[in-house]
Amino acid sequence: MRDVADFAPLLLHWFSSHARALPWRRDYDPYAVWVSEIMAQQTQMDRVVDYFNRFMARFPDIGALAAAPEDAVLKAWEGLGYYSRARNLLAAARIVQAEHGGRFPADFDAIRALPGIGDYTAGAVASIAFGADTVAVDANVLRVLARVCDIDAPVKEPAGKARVLAVARSLLPPGRARDYNQALMELGALVCRPKNPDCQACPVADVCQARHLGIVADRPVLTKTRDITPLLVATGVLFQAGRIFIQKRLPAGAWGNLWEFPGGRIEDGEMPDAAIVREFAEETAFATEVAAKLAVIRHGYTTFRVTLHCFLLRLPGHAEAAPLPAPVLTAAQESRWVLPGELSGFAFPAGHRKLIDQLANSLWIL
Repeated sequence: MRDVADFAPLLLHWFSSHARALPWRRDYDPYAVWVSEIMAQQTQMDRVVDYFNRFMARFPDIGALAAAPEDAVLKAWEGLGYYSRARNLLAAARIVQAEHGGRFPADFDAIRALPGIGDYTAGAVASIAFGADTVAVDANVLRVLARVCDIDAPVKEPAGKARVLAVARSLLPPGRARDYNQALMELGALVCRPKNPDCQACPVADVCQARHLGIVADRPVLTKTRDITPLLVATGVLFQAGRIFIQKRLPAGAWGNLWEFPGGRIEDGEMPDAAIVREFAEETAFATEVAAKLAVIRHGYTTFRVTLHCFLLRLPGHAEAAPLPAPVLTAAQESRWVLPGELSGFAFPAGHRKLIDQLANSLWIL
């Protein structure tokens, strides 16, 4: 295994022949570099290029951007999302125009003081546009250096990120920050990917401690996730006279104003089929019976793992020709009896949408 001192020379040699031909790399104009970095936040690079080219054609320099109305800037940004980035870009352009004579500042602290710019973006612009010897550590760089140097602390927590920053600075070759920072990001985006990293094609594989130890998949160490709470839930598709009963959730709480099939948590010691009959009675005052078990749907949310027991229900004793009954709603604001084909026109929580998708070709013949 080669010494980590070889890391930067190997990385820079690789970048010299593998750097993507991105438009802001033509002359590293500070305005172009800045716009590209703001666009690349929360956006895949393959989408950034087209938006960048159109944006630069519409606002070719800081003066043009600073003079533009906000509506025009937002329109040019349309489709990129996270519109606060566009608003901050406009606000920063106006500050640069008013306080820096229209020339983008080269100093890290001056860049960092502009709206919408954090440590990473300030470091990226200072180094890429102006050649300043400062690091720029984004998610790609965190991942690459955590693997190369076997950093075993969660890299998104303060202590772990501080270790990565220290390593990034120690490996930075003076006077080469522009290429070094871009090469690190490029390596993380193209080779040292989060999943399925291409270690065979990696130019720094021989100095990578994680590869040497066989723990590439274990680096970087991620922040400990919050405890996941398992939930057992029953839901019922009440199918009567060719129609299905759905109800609209109350505005407050999880999935407010979405439509659903009634149901709720299965109590300790309760069987799922008994739970759905009970829940239906509590939420609608309908006395139902289970006609069939439809499916078991599993779906994960941020802090919950839901196991959804799904049943087909009927109204016992209800004549097919009789009018469909009205519910007494206790957990919803509205209800409807709808045709099966109409379900696609309503917004459902993900677990219920999975049920609809899974049973679309078979449910309505039961």
